[in-house]
Amino acid sequence: MADTTSNTHQTGFGERVGFWSYFTGQGMAMSFLTGMLTTYLLMNGIAVTQVAFAMVAVKLWDVFSDTIFGIIFDRVHFRGGRSIPWLRIAMIVVPVMTVIVFSIPAFLSPGTKLLWFVLSYIFWDTAYTISDVPIYNLVTLMTSDTNERNGILAFARMAALVGVFISTMLATFMVSERGGFSFSQTALALATVMFILMLPVSFTAKERVHQVDANEKYSLREIWQYVKSNKYLQRYYLYYIISGVTWTSSAVDLFVSYYFFGSALVSTLTMIAMAIPMAILSPLMGIILKHVDKFRLFFWSAILLSVTTFMVYFGGTHSLMLYLILISLRSIPQGVVLTLNLTFTPDVVEYGKFSSGIDARGIAFAVQSFSGKLISLAQPLGLFVLGFFAWQPLQASSFAALEHEAVTQSATALSGLWVVSQLLPAIGAAVALIPLLGYQLRDKDVQLMADANAGKISHDEAVAKLSPRLLK
Repeated sequence: MADTTSNTHQTGFGERVGFWSYFTGQGMAMSFLTGMLTTYLLMNGIAVTQVAFAMVAVKLWDVFSDTIFGIIFDRVHFRGGRSIPWLRIAMIVVPVMTVIVFSIPAFLSPGTKLLWFVLSYIFWDTAYTISDVPIYNLVTLMTSDTNERNGILAFARMAALVGVFISTMLATFMVSERGGFSFSQTALALATVMFILMLPVSFTAKERVHQVDANEKYSLREIWQYVKSNKYLQRYYLYYIISGVTWTSSAVDLFVSYYFFGSALVSTLTMIAMAIPMAILSPLMGIILKHVDKFRLFFWSAILLSVTTFMVYFGGTHSLMLYLILISLRSIPQGVVLTLNLTFTPDVVEYGKFSSGIDARGIAFAVQSFSGKLISLAQPLGLFVLGFFAWQPLQASSFAALEHEAVTQSATALSGLWVVSQLLPAIGAAVALIPLLGYQLRDKDVQLMADANAGKISHDEAVAKLSPRLLK
């Protein structure tokens, strides 16, 4: 069938499929790196605290790389389009750098291995940033219809989750004691799939919309002043950062599966146990929010997330079945939190404009982006804590090699492994609730502010109808 643009779409079907395919490949790259990197480094004979220090260094680069590339993206223009030339670079360098990160030569000394990791990760992160900024800009060049853009991006997020699922399942099996593949072999196989998935958009997408570059820029002083004046932006993102930085379980998930339940493949069961409730819940969220205030649902889910994580910590090691049941139970409030966690930024933007008259959504979304990068420090934090429990360095190319060599850890180290996996996230989720206690925005109030900001009602009319707690 010919690829034609329907009356309701400016984009063709092939364009949209290529766009979504790109997100699937990109999701595979990110999930493979974040899910496997800590395990890979710890199996390269490097001390856990050294890995942690190195990861802090590269994660700090990770925090600021988007800003640096944003400046380059605004100033460097290639022939052939605004975004597409960058994507043609990204589809090659992201898979290549993924392989290089996971190909540390075994004969190198621990210090040289660490240097290989730091340099290769910085290049990988730069490559990933090159893949990320242009693809989000591309959708604004493909269509000027905001509803069409929203629909394309909504499906793109689902496509990215498909990539995460595929990458996690395949990579876990391949490096497990059953699969027997090395990390570098696994990286090469997945990188090939990433390239194939990221390729089409560069040749199917059309930049049909003329884009006028926005010159809206903020100084550090202006950003700080806005954040300081918007109390709900502060309170929500304090929650987001505290809970995210302390969610250290992903750093050690494969080791938990291997040492507590006998196989690294158990982590795939864990993922399925988490995915099923989330898959059921996500499509129903729109209906639920018609009847329940968003923040109340989020807040009580955040409480339950902390409670159920404590339950996993105290009861999860008794049996695999109980562990999976508790993980499934926890995934229900976790699914709500993950679904809603970034939907509060538009709310605090409306509050900021209503209370100050300043529409600084660029600053608010910059805070969102910065916070999202900052929570990646959860991995090195988990390793720092694990280092206090006498974790012994490992030297193995895969879990099959680890099983063959019968490498064990002390009871103290395993206790630390479980603390990093469950107790630290539980405590962090509980502490993070404190700033939310002062978060007073509710759906009804946000709608009133939005109507006033849009000129549908006057500022005084909105104030008269706002909840009394907001006027204190």
